[in-house]
Order: sequence, then structure tokens, then C-alpha cells
Amino acid sequence: MELHDVWFVLIAVLWTGYFFLEGFDFGVGILTKLLARNRPEKRVLINTIGPVWDGNEVWLLTAGGATFAAFPEWYATLFSGFYLALLIILVCLIVRGVAFEYRAKRPEENWQRNWETAIFWTSLIPAFLWGVAFGNIVRGVKIDKNFEYVGNFWDLLNPYALLGGLVTLTLFTFHGAVFTALKTVGDIRERARKLATVVGLVTAVVALIFLLWTQVDSGDGKSLVALVVAVAALIAALVANQAGREGWSFALSGVTIVAAVAMLFLSLFPNVMPSSLNGDWSLTVTNASSSPYTLKIMTWCAAIATPIVLLYQGWTYWVFRKRIGTQHIADAVH
Repeated sequence: MELHDVWFVLIAVLWTGYFFLEGFDFGVGILTKLLARNRPEKRVLINTIGPVWDGNEVWLLTAGGATFAAFPEWYATLFSGFYLALLIILVCLIVRGVAFEYRAKRPEENWQRNWETAIFWTSLIPAFLWGVAFGNIVRGVKIDKNFEYVGNFWDLLNPYALLGGLVTLTLFTFHGAVFTALKTVGDIRERARKLATVVGLVTAVVALIFLLWTQVDSGDGKSLVALVVAVAALIAALVANQAGREGWSFALSGVTIVAAVAMLFLSLFPNVMPSSLNGDWSLTVTNASSSPYTLKIMTWCAAIATPIVLLYQGWTYWVFRKRIGTQHIADAVH
């Protein structure tokens, strides 16, 4: 296997890690409107992800940086062609971070309600747009012979990509509901399980349609295996949720995300960004990659740094592993 193939796999792993981790905290952010009935319950939901949400975003930064360094042509075409969509995501992530930090800075009802509304929308919009973006990457976009995107923003809003957005939105919401059931106690835990069942059934329908569409368009034997694993894991997650086995349900919903993202990358390879105008103009792991020397240096750096990051993030989750409920929410002091 060539180094550019290795880095394609590593970038796929980084995006998978990002969607697995950021997926549930996007879902929890969405649930602040769908599940929480009062301010203490909203504080419970926010506190379940409070210690980890910023660490989860490190995966996005690493995935973007790795793409820039390993596949500069892919990075340039992707970030210029999807500029508006990615800018919207970036603004949402900035506002979302500010909302987490500033929500409790003042006691006024309007102040806290406005920041909580910001958390909801800045969780929902990226959850949808990431699916739209990856749907377009797999489907192919208008790239000319100079490897430049020549379409516009509205070209990205095609039926396949919009369906991909619905898949990530519903899947992340289900993932967040299962995580909430795993991390909370009392009535909110029971309601999270019930909501997870409803959202999970909707997710199963839209995900099956999207993944079958992908398989028919660009899949092969390997992607078919990933499709079967994704669907089986989602069904098993629903069964585990019904049985009150939140740990298993969360792990299986994570497997669903991993298998679904793996299927997209398997369908994409050896392309990194297909051209819908001419297949010869597609960006591939070969024509979009950096020099072998650059990839070699990156490989050594990744081999040293990645275990340290994983150990630190794993330790963070271990420290904040206990369940919480409204009884654990202290009165705010200003």
C-alpha cells in the first residue's frame, strides 16, 4: 500500500472519529429543545457534554489539517467549492462554543434562553450540512480539467446530498438521545430512551434509502459489507435501547456511524473528489496527494502524537463517566 493510500485511510478514520464523537454532542444540543422540559433539564443535557465537546472538535481540526497536508489539491478544491457551506458550519461552531461558555454568565431568563436557542440551531445546522457536504463528495461535483470547482452553492443542494443531510441529522440526534439515556438518571433518562426509539426508526428508513442509493451508484463488494454492518448495528442499537441497555445501544449506534462513514469512503476510493463533468478530471489519491517525502514525515508525526491524544481524550471521558440528573444541578450563583 502506498503512503497516499495510507493517508486516505487515516483521513477516513479522523472523519469517522469526528462524526462518532461530535455526532452525539450535536445530538444532545438538538435535544435541548426536543427533550428538556425546563431549565434544570437543559442544564443536565448541556452538562453531559460540557467536559468533552471542545475535545471532540479536535478531530475536525486534525481531519482538516491532515487533508491540507496530505492532499493539498483535494483541500483546495473542497474548501473553495464548498466555501459557503463550510463557512456556515464554521460560524455555527464558533457561536456554539460561545453559547456553552456564556449561557450561565448572567441570571436573566432571556439571556439564558437566547443562548440555549443558539445551542440548538448551531447543533442542528452543522449536523445537516455535514451530510450534504459528504453526499456531494461521494456523488461528484462540477470539477473542470484544472481541478477547480465550477459549480455554485445551489448545485450542492441536490436530492442525494439533501438526503445525506437528513441521514446525518437524524443519526446524530439518535446517537445523542442514546448518549443522554446513558449519562442521566430519573425521568429524563426514560424520556431519552423513548425519543431514541422514535428517532431511531426514522433514521433507519432514511439511512437505508441513502446507503442503498450510494451502493447502486458507486458501491462494490466492500461497501456492501459496510452497508450491511451499518443497518444491522442500527437495528441492534434500537433493540438494546428498548431493553434498557444504554451502554450497548450507544456502542452500537457508534458502530452504525463508523460503518456508514466507512461505506462512503469505500465507495469514494480511489477518488477523493469525483468530477461529474468528466471522470478524467476527478481528483484521486494519486493526483491530489503531496510528495512521498511529505507523507513520510507526516506518518512519523502521526505515529508519535496520535496515541498521546487518544490517551488524554480517553482519560477525560473516564473522569466524567458518572450519570447526572436534576438533583445534581446546583443553583447558579452570579
